[in-house]
Amino acid sequence: MLQKRIIPCLLLHKGGLYKTEKFKKPTYIGDPINAIKIFNEKEVDELMFLDIDASAENKEPNYKMIEDIASECFMPLCYGGGVKTIEQMKKIYALGVEKISLSSQAVLNSNIIKEAASVFGNQSIIVIIDVKKDFWGKKKVFINNGKKNTKLNPIEFVKQVETLGAGEIVINSIDNDGTMKGYDIKLIKEIKENTKVPIVALGGAGSLNHITDIFDNSNVDAVA
Repeated sequence: MLQKRIIPCLLLHKGGLYKTEKFKKPTYIGDPINAIKIFNEKEVDELMFLDIDASAENKEPNYKMIEDIASECFMPLCYGGGVKTIEQMKKIYALGVEKISLSSQAVLNSNIIKEAASVFGNQSIIVIIDVKKDFWGKKKVFINNGKKNTKLNPIEFVKQVETLGAGEIVINSIDNDGTMKGYDIKLIKEIKENTKVPIVALGGAGSLNHITDIFDNSNVDAVA
């Protein structure tokens, strides 16, 4: 049995680290490099950095910032934000990043998952699926920082992403994001039962009990 993993997920916004609540109200919480030094000392399993500006503002990834982060990071590093092409991925991997996450592009250009997996290997490609209840209370896949409802069913989209070759899938609950009230265990459990790809739960952690609960009740592979 593979060891369960704990993955700090850090949001990059305007060059700093920010916390959001339901993808809104970004609050500054510190400097990215200082945070890495802390997590190096705590020997976390891996780190995930998501640039929440890059895709929303249609910008290239900030390669200088990625290089600075990777050079300080002593554990496996995943980066996401603004990645649209294989060439961009090559640059990012060359800077010392082990995994790249795709979110909006996984919906808008899903073939990039298959292409990237064939070039870099499945284990290097992570897909983040942002899920939120729509007006009717149905859980749907959202993109563009939770602003656009794709009307895709999360479970069906997970199956599609798995078929295309994603090595890992992060399920991010927008409704639980930053609330610190616990993960969406029901959603994670249902998705985990419908895929063989490792699933990472994101959104809602506020205590050790929340982490214990989701590991005990969903068979999820990792929490972020």
